[in-house]
Amino acid sequence: MHALRQVWDHFEEGFIAFLLAAMTLVTFVYVMLNNLYAFFYALGDRFAFASDFFYALGDPILEWAQAMTWSNALTKALFAWLIFFGLSYGVRTAGHIGVDALVKLASKPVQRIIGLIGCVACLAYAGLLSVASFEWVKTLFDAAIGAEDLGHFGVQQWHIGLIVPLGFALVFVRFAEIFVRILKGQQTGLGLADEAAEAAKLTDHEELRK
Repeated sequence: MHALRQVWDHFEEGFIAFLLAAMTLVTFVYVMLNNLYAFFYALGDRFAFASDFFYALGDPILEWAQAMTWSNALTKALFAWLIFFGLSYGVRTAGHIGVDALVKLASKPVQRIIGLIGCVACLAYAGLLSVASFEWVKTLFDAAIGAEDLGHFGVQQWHIGLIVPLGFALVFVRFAEIFVRILKGQQTGLGLADEAAEAAKLTDHEELRK
């Protein structure tokens, strides 16, 4: 079970890195193509004796850039996947900010009870949105509507929307793990990021440097 957990954690990190890399690559290629054809056209306008040569270089690049009308839609789809897939990763790595200054003033048993209540609320929220969004994706699946600017590649709207119920289902699993750890006494709260503590550490570090 531990080995399976490690495999999933590494896959989670690798998939997030892949989404970021794909978004960056698509955007980079599109921007470069647009700048390249403009550059060659500018050279053609400046050097009239070689204008045919520079225009001949710029024309196919312009065609490639115009053919990449799908790049914006693909980038938005990848970004959507990154957001919803990254939700559970944020829970695992304490990436989400926790507002628990008052909770920490209470005793450990009280903090544990509050943590359980908060965890149940998060489980209910993630479960509700996962089920509701699944019904939405099912409707898109039945409609079989192609995604904007990506439909001619065979990509349908439900392919992109599938990450919503999947993402909240993964969040549900992560909070279920936290709930079990709280019950076992391995932690008291939700394990979210403490922005105040991080700010205090940063301040202490700056003071030491002085």
